[in-house]
Amino acid sequence: MDFTKVIRTIPNFPEEGIMFRDITTVLHDGEALHTAVDMICSQLEGLDFDLVLGPESRGFIFGTPAAYKLKKGFVPVRKAGKLPYKTLSKAYDLEYGQAIIEIHEDAIKKGQKVVVVDDLLATGGTCKAICELVEEIGGIVEAIVFFIELEDLNGREVLKGYNISSLVKY
Repeated sequence: MDFTKVIRTIPNFPEEGIMFRDITTVLHDGEALHTAVDMICSQLEGLDFDLVLGPESRGFIFGTPAAYKLKKGFVPVRKAGKLPYKTLSKAYDLEYGQAIIEIHEDAIKKGQKVVVVDDLLATGGTCKAICELVEEIGGIVEAIVFFIELEDLNGREVLKGYNISSLVKY
């Protein structure tokens, strides 16, 4: 499937000069959503891992059905203050400022292997912070799968050394 024909591009959002890639059009299309989740899962074939991690909020959209299909647990990584139990947190830079993400301190056991599934690789800051949290807990990042990659923002450089794949590249 050519997802570039399904993904809506919105110019000058959230600010002038940005070409926003809107995945809601993929989510509205049952066939496209099904194909996207299947293709994400195919990127993980043959890998030995225990858990799927997905960052808030669009990582939940692709990560949870992938975890379900692959019969793996799902770990949400959320914005600060959203998780109810004891957490570990990491501050990181965004394209438009700073943010903090959190994970439950008991979400990953030492030595567990995880994959990260998210909708978009832009500058790589969010995913790098997630990988650092996983490693601080004692987990191992086996792979990272993105639905979309914005190649001109060089997020792969920030994530150098990790097994990265993406389905759609702009």
